[in-house]
Amino acid sequence: MKNIKIAVIGLGYVGLPLARLFSTKYQTVGFDINQKRVDALMAGNDDTLEVSNEMLKEAIQKGFICTTDLEKIKDCNFYIVTVPTPVDRNNRPDLTPLIKASETIGKVIKKGDIVVYESTVYPGATEEDCIPVVERVSELIFNVDFFAGYSPERINPGDKEHTVEKIKKVTSGSTPEIGVKVDAVYNSVITAGTHLAPTIKVAEAAKVIENSQRDINIAFVNELAKIFNLMNIDTHAVLEAAGTKWNFLPFKPGLVGGHCIGVDPFYLAQKAQEYGYHPEIILAGRRLNDSMGKYVANEVVKLMIKKGTPVKGAKVLMLGITFKENCPDIRNTKAIDIYHELREYDVEVDVYDPWADPAEVKHEYGIKTITEYPTGNNYGAIILAVAHHEFMTINLQDHKDNGCIIYDVKGILKKELTDGKL
Repeated sequence: MKNIKIAVIGLGYVGLPLARLFSTKYQTVGFDINQKRVDALMAGNDDTLEVSNEMLKEAIQKGFICTTDLEKIKDCNFYIVTVPTPVDRNNRPDLTPLIKASETIGKVIKKGDIVVYESTVYPGATEEDCIPVVERVSELIFNVDFFAGYSPERINPGDKEHTVEKIKKVTSGSTPEIGVKVDAVYNSVITAGTHLAPTIKVAEAAKVIENSQRDINIAFVNELAKIFNLMNIDTHAVLEAAGTKWNFLPFKPGLVGGHCIGVDPFYLAQKAQEYGYHPEIILAGRRLNDSMGKYVANEVVKLMIKKGTPVKGAKVLMLGITFKENCPDIRNTKAIDIYHELREYDVEVDVYDPWADPAEVKHEYGIKTITEYPTGNNYGAIILAVAHHEFMTINLQDHKDNGCIIYDVKGILKKELTDGKL
C-alpha cells in the first residue's frame, strides 16, 4: 500500500474529487487532455465547483498535480479511468472517450500495474472493450502482466453532503487477489466503506441498474403527473398523502437529464439487445421521461391560450438551464427541450441561469442566455425549470399580478402563485 502511486485519467465531476481525495494519502497525479482545464486546476480553481478552491490549493501545496503530459504518469502503478460515457444522437452508447483513455493507459502501463475503470458502462465493457485496447497498445498480457478492476462512480454533482468519501464504494478486480487489493486501496480513503463485488461484470451491472431504477421510478410519477393534471388533481398532494405509508418510495415528477440517469439505461438496453432481449420497461421509462420537456412547453402554451395571451411572438422567461439545481452542469439537460418546443410556436424565450456558463451553453446548445435577471414585466409566461437557491428569492408575484403565467416544473412554489405545475 505504501508503494502505490495513483494516476486519475479524466478530471471532471468524477475524477477531480476522487483524485483530490486520494492525494490525502497517496502520491497522486491527475491527467486530462484539456490544457485549459488543467491550467485552471493548477491555479486552484475548479469551475465544476465539486472541489473548493481552498481544498484544491491545499492539495496542490502537498504535492497533488494535474497535467496533460503523459511522461508525468508513467511512474504510476494504479491507474483510474473517470472519463464520460455518453450516448450518440440515436441513444447508442458512445465508448469513444473510454477507448481513447484505454489507449492512453496502454502507452504508460507496466508489468504489475492495475487499471481501474469508474466510468458507467454496460456489463462486460471493461474486459471486452477496454482491456483489449490496453493489451494492443501496451503489448502486455491481461491478468499476467497487468490487472484490472472496476469501481463505479457514485458522484452526485452539486451535492455537498454526499461527497465521494461519504458514499459507500463498490469495488472489484480481474482476479480474486486483485479484487482484494483494489478494495483495500479504496477502503483506505472512503470513510463510508466499500463493498467488494465477486466479479467486474457484477460491479458494472450494479452501477448501471442504480440509475435505471431511478429512471423508471421517476417515469412512473411523471406519468402520474400527466394523468392527475387531466383530472385537475394536485400530483404533489397525492404523493404527500401516499408517502405517509412506510414503504412508499419518495420520487417526484420532473425533467430527467444529466450524465447518469438520463443516459445509463441506454447502456443496459443496448447490451440486453445484443443478447436478443428487448427491454420493455427500461426503454418505456426512457421514452416517457424524454417527453417531459415537450409536455411542459405544451402545457404552458395551453395556459396562455386559455388566458387569452397571444402565443406567436410572445416572450417567455425560462429560469434555469442546468440539468439540476445548484450545479453548473448543463450536460444532457432536458430544460433545453422546453426551449426548443416553445420556439416551435414562434415564442421568444429568454433563458436565465446564474449557475450556467453562458459560453458553455452557447457552445453546447447554440443559444444565448441572459446574464442578469430581467426586471421588466413583459413576459407572457415564466417557467421555473430548475430549483436553484437564487430563484427562491425572486418576486414572481409582480409578474403574476401583471397577467404573467407562472409554471412550476419543480413543484416548489406556493400553490396560489402558480398557474400550473408537474
